[in-house]
Amino acid sequence: MSLKTQIEADIKKAMLARNQDELKALRAIKSLILLAETEKGAKEELTEDTEMKLLNKAAKQRKESAEIYKQQNRPDLETIELQELEVISRYLPKQLSEAEVKAELEKIIAQVGADGPQDMGKVMGAATKALAGKADGKMISEMVKSLLSK
Repeated sequence: MSLKTQIEADIKKAMLARNQDELKALRAIKSLILLAETEKGAKEELTEDTEMKLLNKAAKQRKESAEIYKQQNRPDLETIELQELEVISRYLPKQLSEAEVKAELEKIIAQVGADGPQDMGKVMGAATKALAGKADGKMISEMVKSLLSK
């Protein structure tokens, strides 16, 4: 089942349950999907990879907004963003732990043959493809820096 079909089914469930918070988040996801589908030069169906990129982008936006609202002492708005993030997270693949990411990065460093900070670009290119949607890009970058500086 495609993400769009799943979202539409979940929207119906949220409407029947009268769950307005979940409904708002699901409609935001559906809106992103529809925008991507109608974008100039887009194909008929979105690929799974494109769907994951959309979800990751939406999740990242919610995290950043929640942080800003927390800094500005606006718990009411922060709560809304965190609730939407929770709904979006249901559709994302399970995130890897730091230990799992480190193990994957060590394999990638060995495959690429990186031996210092000057090879960070090679490692990041392979790592972002291999760990797309499974780990935060910022965490990957910081771990690659620390592993290559040893």
